[in-house]
Amino acid sequence: MDFNTAEELIKLCESGLSIADAMRKRETILGETDADTVEEKMKKALGIMRDSAHKPIETHFPTTGGLIGGEASKLNAHAMSGKSICGTVLTRALIYSQAVPEVNASMGVIVAAPTAGSSGVVPAVLFALEDEFDLDEKTLLDGLFTAGAVGYLLMKNASVSGAQAGCQAEIGSSSAMAAAMATAMMGGTPEQCFDAASIALSNLLGLVCDPIAGLVEAPCQSRNAIGAANAITCAEMALSSIKAVVPFTEMMQAMYRVGCKLPSELRETALGGCAATPTGCAHNCRIFGGCNN
Repeated sequence: MDFNTAEELIKLCESGLSIADAMRKRETILGETDADTVEEKMKKALGIMRDSAHKPIETHFPTTGGLIGGEASKLNAHAMSGKSICGTVLTRALIYSQAVPEVNASMGVIVAAPTAGSSGVVPAVLFALEDEFDLDEKTLLDGLFTAGAVGYLLMKNASVSGAQAGCQAEIGSSSAMAAAMATAMMGGTPEQCFDAASIALSNLLGLVCDPIAGLVEAPCQSRNAIGAANAITCAEMALSSIKAVVPFTEMMQAMYRVGCKLPSELRETALGGCAATPTGCAHNCRIFGGCNN
């Protein structure tokens, strides 16, 4: 039941399996465990995601560098004012996308799907769709298994590490996972799921990793919002029968090649991009000290 490419997974699904069911079978057989154990582990992940996406809306958590905090509650308050310009699904996704990084930066428990720096994207899209369409737990779990399958392929064929391939490998990968997940949750075919994932990767190709002061706070948090918005957009395109020009397998390989060509300053070293601006350097000095005026 293993698969190495999107094409192999789609072939497996031709027998009537969904991507989620194929991933369940893979985890059960290759993990040498039973289906109930696999399901319970995903339910636990769902519960952690739910807590980290919702708690910061009501409670602020102090973060290590103090660069972020309170963004989810501010977005929620703005949404409640009736002046939101994004519509309900995107607005909810933006709120949740800002909440999870706050929990992570305050040393709380999150699901690193696929990484801590990109951990807000998948739950943001997941719970925004749940809110809008009153989805049941099985649909949510199916979505997470779909996202897991895409993440598995990215880890096997490319990278989800900002230090290795830039933020395109973190936010880009999480956005691809969320795009496929959303497509599946809304009734899309396996082919449409991978169309959405491919478009999502292509939209964020070349995104650098440049955390200010080396902390997973800024610009990481706001990029989670972009990853979630991109995922929703790409899912909508795929569900409208818009095809990806480049197949997912080729796109993830392209992403990896681009990432390997990025200079080290733009791969999580905090030596370039936002981190190297005068303000970014000033934050580094404030947080860690030892800087001369």
